[in-house]
Amino acid sequence: MLPRIVFLDRDSLPLTLLPLKAPHQWQEYANTSADEVAERLINADIAISNKVPLSAATIAACPNLKLIAVAATGYNQIDLAACKARGIRVCNIRDYALAGVPEHALMLMLALRRQLLAYRADVEAGQWQQAKSFCHFAVPIHDLAGSTLTLIGSGALGQAMAGLARALGMNVLFAERKHAETVRQGYVDFNEALSRADVLSLHCPLNEQTRNLIGAAELALMKKDAVLINTARGGLVDEVALLHALQTGQLGGAGLDVLITEPPKDGNALLDVSLPNLIITPHIAWAGQFTMQQLADQLIHNIDAFLVGSPRNVLI
Repeated sequence: MLPRIVFLDRDSLPLTLLPLKAPHQWQEYANTSADEVAERLINADIAISNKVPLSAATIAACPNLKLIAVAATGYNQIDLAACKARGIRVCNIRDYALAGVPEHALMLMLALRRQLLAYRADVEAGQWQQAKSFCHFAVPIHDLAGSTLTLIGSGALGQAMAGLARALGMNVLFAERKHAETVRQGYVDFNEALSRADVLSLHCPLNEQTRNLIGAAELALMKKDAVLINTARGGLVDEVALLHALQTGQLGGAGLDVLITEPPKDGNALLDVSLPNLIITPHIAWAGQFTMQQLADQLIHNIDAFLVGSPRNVLI
């Protein structure tokens, strides 16, 4: 019997996939809701999911399942404990977005520190046209050169972000883990790193240790003109606390590519406001054509490797 492969959310990867080398059966769905997962995977040997959750109950209902190929780096939607108990392999995508995600984070940093939205709004409102001098001064502009970037996450993405920042003349700090008893060489105490940041950029996974990593207490440690960048996962930041900090002038700005609930079908308080120091993009830091193709190719390579008995990028 040929292995049956089911891609649960094919529309999440809108480009051409490489052909698999081994003979197989392929079934794909544009999107899959939570109550459709078990039925669609009932006879599947391999499941591909970008963001579709695979719970313990779903996994228990899929007796043939041998591999879950996550079409992303993040895997918090997969119940790893249930997979381990069943002997199901789980693999993910690694180090594919080393250009795209740092570029997107850099774009947000530049736009916020150099007040792109505020000055564009002023020009559209005719304020430059009415200026008495050749330029129009309003809100202060901050250079990235000479400023301090604090990074939370020192993996491949964090290191790539550090490289771009240093090329622009930024001073880069890596924050130690929150509540760590000792500070490793090359890192700075978590609270100190936040207090020194002109820009704080998040490049860490979402798990029980990092959920709400940045809340009211952490935002209070930061400079009033500092900006927060999150291209990682929405759950890392307390959105209510962030909105309050932006509206009260406790924080200089925020650039987000992720929210706690995606898509935000039921609304989100951050989307209900129009602030010149808040930029939200719809989880597209990874969506450059080159970056997405890197992901798509690696996804197929992961499945190919599993089918010949040499699984790679294995989580369990």
